[in-house]
Amino acid sequence: MSLPPLSPEQRIKPSHFELRMSLIFATLFVPQGTHLPYFPLWLQAKGFHAEQIAVILAAPMFLRVVTTPMLTALADRAKDRANVYIAVVAATMIISAGYFLPATYTGVLAVSLLLAIAWTPHSPMADSLALSGVRRFGSNYTAMRKWGSISYFCANIAGGFILAATGPQVVPIIIFVALAAALVAGLWAPRMGRPRKASPLSATDIQQSAPTLFNAYFLYFTLGVGIITASHAFLYGFVSIYWRSVGISDSVVGLLWAWGVVAEVCMFLFFNRIFASTSVVRVMVIAGIGSIVRWIAFPMVWPLGLGVAGFFLVQSLHSVSVAMVLIGLQKMIGETVSEERTGAAQGIAYFFNGFFMAAVTLASGPLYDRLGVDGFWVMIPIAVIGMVLIGLAARSAPKPSVRG
Repeated sequence: MSLPPLSPEQRIKPSHFELRMSLIFATLFVPQGTHLPYFPLWLQAKGFHAEQIAVILAAPMFLRVVTTPMLTALADRAKDRANVYIAVVAATMIISAGYFLPATYTGVLAVSLLLAIAWTPHSPMADSLALSGVRRFGSNYTAMRKWGSISYFCANIAGGFILAATGPQVVPIIIFVALAAALVAGLWAPRMGRPRKASPLSATDIQQSAPTLFNAYFLYFTLGVGIITASHAFLYGFVSIYWRSVGISDSVVGLLWAWGVVAEVCMFLFFNRIFASTSVVRVMVIAGIGSIVRWIAFPMVWPLGLGVAGFFLVQSLHSVSVAMVLIGLQKMIGETVSEERTGAAQGIAYFFNGFFMAAVTLASGPLYDRLGVDGFWVMIPIAVIGMVLIGLAARSAPKPSVRG
């Protein structure tokens, strides 16, 4: 399916395009790099128990699975996607100020739900702007996107040191200030006009393409990916709380999160050298095994006296349990899905990942409340189920017919 021709306006490259997009990615990931590791600590400091924390974390995940495709489709129809990006960043900043209000359970949950609607589309919208530059002007996507990973890494580390000095009460302030910086960068976003092709999370594209994509191989594979990914929900929701409970300082917690990012980036850099000839099913099986080893090891590190060094070692498995899943999914889509259906395939995979992650996050609160760190062992059968689905996908794999 060929794309519509570029209009004369679309042929003109915005000035400093790569610099402006790099700045957008850099500011985009600072609030995310603060929210994931430290927001649960703020919730705990406000007196919420594990089940309430799980609901506050999980409910927005269920909601964003529905709302994000709607907003990205809206951006596709807008005169310029940059305007929609600026609007959702501004809305996110304003909504995040709700965390400055008295922290009641109902109030925090309401703010978190509203925040999910406006916040989640930031990444796909920024990606769509960057990819338009790649297609039209030959810009280097990874050269722009790497600044997001760098800023996420820095936010993990800096956040830990800030919390060590001030306490978790500073988390909403960091998020608000970081979103304000993202808004300033967004005001400088390059204007690209309407996209020539719907974004990867376009609801219309998903609806039209789903019947042809829902073959056994694609269905089993994406379900398996979603479930293996969801086995990380306990980690994302409660590992910072657990680390602090055993006396690890906030600054070291930040370093542990950042080390996972380093491991993930290393896998992205060296994957082709190590696994270029490995089948996508085998890649995913390795990722599933890495997840299982990680969940076996986590509860054993502290009782065995391995200390912080042991946690750094286990965090290195982020390169396998997360990075290889992300790479494997894209590899599968690239090998078996035609170009005009790629966006729909990404959207369906996003739906499965989001839904299962939300479900397991919701269950993680009672698990942590009753089992503590031993709740990681409950993630083992979840990862096994994901691997079984990958195995079923292998049995129904189509013959290679790759083009492009």
